[in-house]
Amino acid sequence: MLAKAKVMATIAVRDLDAARTFYEGVLGFRPPGSGEEGAILYRSGTTQFLVYVSSYAGTNKATAATWAVGEDLEDTVRQLRSRGVAFEHYDDLPYMTRVGDIHEAGGTRLAWFKDPDGNILALTG
Repeated sequence: MLAKAKVMATIAVRDLDAARTFYEGVLGFRPPGSGEEGAILYRSGTTQFLVYVSSYAGTNKATAATWAVGEDLEDTVRQLRSRGVAFEHYDDLPYMTRVGDIHEAGGTRLAWFKDPDGNILALTG
């Protein structure tokens, strides 16, 4: 039923202006249009994600969205760090080791960071 439908991440925020500063100014996204009041739809590659206002923003303790950056993982981490992004270190994850800001398990490599509301975002390579 849903296997052929597109899916997108929806990320709750408390302050849309602060979110816009982070997602556009720090991460470099541009909304494809003016957006609706209380929400911004961003394009990322061939997909989209929605940032919307909610009083429940930042309450998710798991990853809200992941960007697959492939072999550009180290460079992306370096660029984001230079823009003030602080990366999370989860040293208690089973089967994972950490080298700098990048966690590794087998062939999987991940780096996590948070937006201004505490939403956990990830990069994978």
